[in-house]
Formats: sequence, C-alpha cells, structure tokens
Amino acid sequence: MATINTCLLSPNKISGSPISRSVRKSIFPPHLCSPFQYTSLTRNIQLPAVASIPYPPIDTDYLESEFSGRGVTFTGVNDSCVVRMALENGSIANLMLPSGLITSYKAQMWHGGTLELLHTTVSQGQNGSPVIEGGVSLACICNNDHGLSWSPSSWVLHQVKGDPQESIQVELICTSSDGKIEAKYMVTLQQDVLTSEIKVFNLGKSRLRMMGSVLSHLTVSTPEASYAVGLEGSDFFNKPPFLANFSILPPGFGKRKNQASKRLWDPKSIGGIFSSWGTNETIARETEQELEGEETDNYKHLTEEMSKIYQSAPRNFTLIDRGRRNSVVVGRDGFKEVYMLSPGSSHESYGRYSYICVGQAALLQPIIIESQSEWRGKQSLHNPNM
Repeated sequence: MATINTCLLSPNKISGSPISRSVRKSIFPPHLCSPFQYTSLTRNIQLPAVASIPYPPIDTDYLESEFSGRGVTFTGVNDSCVVRMALENGSIANLMLPSGLITSYKAQMWHGGTLELLHTTVSQGQNGSPVIEGGVSLACICNNDHGLSWSPSSWVLHQVKGDPQESIQVELICTSSDGKIEAKYMVTLQQDVLTSEIKVFNLGKSRLRMMGSVLSHLTVSTPEASYAVGLEGSDFFNKPPFLANFSILPPGFGKRKNQASKRLWDPKSIGGIFSSWGTNETIARETEQELEGEETDNYKHLTEEMSKIYQSAPRNFTLIDRGRRNSVVVGRDGFKEVYMLSPGSSHESYGRYSYICVGQAALLQPIIIESQSEWRGKQSLHNPNM
C-alpha cells in the first residue's frame, strides 16, 4: 500500500433555538438519486471499505455543467466522482462523492511551492477494486430512545459557493430515509485553511444523541519527528483506537492485553461502545492502559504509540513535523473533545504509517440535539507556513 500520488486524488454549539425551516433547494437531475434514496441503500448494514459500498452512479457530466466555473472541476472514477477545488494561490483540495472523503489538501509553503498535508493510501481490495483510507472523513451516528439509529454516509452535492480568488465551499447533504434527520457537510478551501463543518438538523419529536468525530490523517515524515504543541493541562483518557470506514491503523495496534480496537460502524456493538465509554463503572474496570490523566508536556513528542481522547483541550493547537519543516494548526468549534492517535515510530519513515490522526470528537459524552433544533461542529486545518 502506497501513499496516493495520482493526479486525481493528489493533484500538480449546540443551539437550543428552534430551526427556522425555509425551503431548501437541492439540485437532483431526474436520473440522480436523492439523499433519501442514497440512505436507504446503506441502512442496517455494516459499512465496508469505500470501494465496495453500493453507491448509485454519479452523473459527472451533469455536475460539471451545473457547478463548474467557480474553481471546481469534476472527474469520474469508477462509480465515484472526484471534486477538485483549486484556488489561484495554488492551494488545492480533493473531495470524493458520494463518500464525502477529502483525499488531498495541498497548501502553499514558505518556499514558494505546495505541500501535501493529508495522508491517504490506496490498496487493492478483495475483489480487486481500490480501497481508499486516510484523509479527512466524517464518522458519526445519531440515535434516540425509540430505536432510531442513523449515520450520514452517502452524500449528494447541494451547492457550490465562492470563487477561485478567495475561497471555495462545497456543500453536501444527506437525509435519513424517514426524513427526521438532515445533515449538511460543508468543505471550505481558503488561501491558508481547509475547514470541515457538519450541521445536524433534528426534525423529529424526540431528542437525538450524536457521537462521532471529524477524523483527519495528517501526513508526517515520521512520528519520531512530530510534536503536539499547546495541550498542556488538558485532561485525557487513554483509550483503544476506534475504527471508522477510512481509518488507517497498524497491525496489532491497541490489541495488547486482549484489548481490541473498536469499530465505530459495527451496528451490533455501537450501543455498547458509546454507552459505556466514559462511565465511572467502566473506567474502574479498565486496565492500566486506559487510565486517565492530565497532559504535562506542552511540547509533546509523538514518537510512542498512543491513542488518547483529550477533554478541556484548547480550541486550537499545533502539530509540528520537524522532518518536513512544516506545521498545521488544528482548530475546532462545537465539539468538546479531541481524539489523537500516533502509530509510533517503529514503522518506515515517509511510509504508510507516517501520519498523526486527529479528530474533533464526541466520543466520551454524546452531543444532545433537542427536537426541532440544530447543532453544528467544525474542524479547521490552518496552514501557517505561507
């Protein structure tokens, strides 16, 4: 498995007020499935690797004719579509439909060129199709006391805003099959920042509990040369890593002392995983590998294998890679937790496991969305190297 270097995938607060429901215009050609149809295809199944999800075909020609000309182009790849966002200053981001996976973010650097900040890999699946992992992805689940359990996973392009001079925003939409939950996912490329924002609208009569994360795999030369700056004083829990559809994890990671990794999307274990995480009874039973503590290092070396969930962390902190001589300021809004995983430095430099995974998260405590209300959360990857 090698890091992507193809031209397509790596190119040269909770609000308690009611929702003001205005008419939302989504553009769906007659032959393109609506969000309701997309969702019904994947309900009540365990979501596999991106290559094998039975997404409906996307009409790339229609998207190109309807939305191009604002710094955005569309390229069909098998049953998927790569949305390329390009600014005139050289910053580029690639987004895949219908999965919503951001596979590439190339940012301007101090030396005048661009540098890839995301870590994405492509391998061959069991049926010979490519399996894409890493990048920036949204992994969340919404449920209530009446048996509803829904995850936004198959996105439809809603609109494109902006221009290539300043910023470009691509807005995606996904709706539950019963129409009681609507999610919007906005990816915005600016000259020095890439943001991923999620809005969840609870249109039902019951409150929702949402758990999950915006997961980013940031590429580094090696964790040995990587540091997290600004987390001193943050409370944390050591937890086994959880796996979402696009997670990258070294073999055997988190399985010491019979502790298996937790897959977020397994419908048989979702309730058990999230209902037990963070409770006092569970913490008391956990092994020494899952102790809580307080971060004492403001310049934390990420050379060791680690999987932590930070509470009371600052809204912005910095990841530094001394090997590639660059840094990324990671910011959040709406989310209260930060998930961080380092695969450790026992792997090949500049290889498959040369990354740091960061997630703006709600994994220990769910986010509550009252009936007829909305919640929004955001992650930003700021490039200070220009």
